[in-house]
Amino acid sequence: MQFLDKIREQFRAFVAQHRLAEEKVQVLSARPLSPHEAIGRPDRQDFPLLKGKEAMLEATFRGAPGQAYTDMPGNYTGTLGEVLALPLADNFQRAVFVASLNAVLRHLGLVDRTVHCRDQEPGQCAAQLVRYVRERYGQPKIAFIGLQPAMVEALAPRFPLRVTDLDPDNIGRQKYGVMIEGADRTQEAIAWADLVLATGTTAVNNTLAPLLGRKPVLFYGVTIAGVAYLEGYERICFCGH
Repeated sequence: MQFLDKIREQFRAFVAQHRLAEEKVQVLSARPLSPHEAIGRPDRQDFPLLKGKEAMLEATFRGAPGQAYTDMPGNYTGTLGEVLALPLADNFQRAVFVASLNAVLRHLGLVDRTVHCRDQEPGQCAAQLVRYVRERYGQPKIAFIGLQPAMVEALAPRFPLRVTDLDPDNIGRQKYGVMIEGADRTQEAIAWADLVLATGTTAVNNTLAPLLGRKPVLFYGVTIAGVAYLEGYERICFCGH
């Protein structure tokens, strides 16, 4: 069973438990946000959202928002039952599912910070991440999965760090004093590390499961909110909304 198939069954049971399936109207809508809507005007311009490498999909359920990163943006409207029936065959369908999960659990008050931070907040989040890692994990070697510029720049001078990414424009380049490696080096980086720090976008691009089971994993961001709640993963998102 694929990872999100398991999440879907948990979500389906959760919906039944809270009697959401019995409601007549359960409509979720998802749309790609513009970079300005998603992240505002931060000091730096090297975030994937601003470079056009990724888009933020936003779902709403009874007015509650849930977001998810994806490299396959699009528009979707359907019932909660239709979302649960999606085949989850590509990054668009998985993003609709994950964003919808985030919106439903946000509506129920079970998760928070399901909307991306904006303007100066990404930099503030990165500074808080440094303090959090030091207080909770000491001085770990970190495998950072999915380049997040502000976080990598903040962590690199303070911890031994390896970074892997899917973007070919980043791979093989030095950024913030760290050589960015391809996804084919992820398992090697995990074996080397004491701590895995991973983007929640792995829940959408189908790369999450191989990160688990070997080292402590700390997920960051809005995308992973609902999945982290259902699976009990450690998640940080200091400045989300």
